[in-house]
Amino acid sequence: MTAPSRTPSASTPGFGLSAEARNLHWLLTNLVEEVPGLLSVAVVSSDGLLLLSSDPGRNNERPADHSGGPKGSSADLATIVSGVGSLTIGAAKLMDGGSVKQTMVAMEEGSLFVMSISDGSLLGVHATPDCDMSVVAYHMALFVGRAGHVLTPELRSELRQSMENAK
Repeated sequence: MTAPSRTPSASTPGFGLSAEARNLHWLLTNLVEEVPGLLSVAVVSSDGLLLLSSDPGRNNERPADHSGGPKGSSADLATIVSGVGSLTIGAAKLMDGGSVKQTMVAMEEGSLFVMSISDGSLLGVHATPDCDMSVVAYHMALFVGRAGHVLTPELRSELRQSMENAK
């Protein structure tokens, strides 16, 4: 994982966070900026708490334009992602299907993608109906590959605290 090229200062987004937390914010920002059609993105812990968000005012990072996102945006997306994650994990257990890697819901007015990160954490993306699903899935897999090994219990705790402080 490559760190942001700038040195943090008091005016730098994410100042006060560990290098690992800043790197995850940077990865989320890159995901939002590089993938056309994303409306809202959320990283959710195994217990359903929002860890990272693309919402304005969250993460102190540049947000995605999510004017067409869920009503409460990332807070609602986190709830949906957690519920869909639980439902698919339960279904996989009943069907002896192994672990769930990705879930995709195609709707008339958008798409929902949920991908497992680590220890039950999930990456959720709400995208436009005309998004390129393969591009979204590819970039989500890149994020998961880069974030999964650093999303330790300590980092999840730090991210939860930063989300609570941002309210």
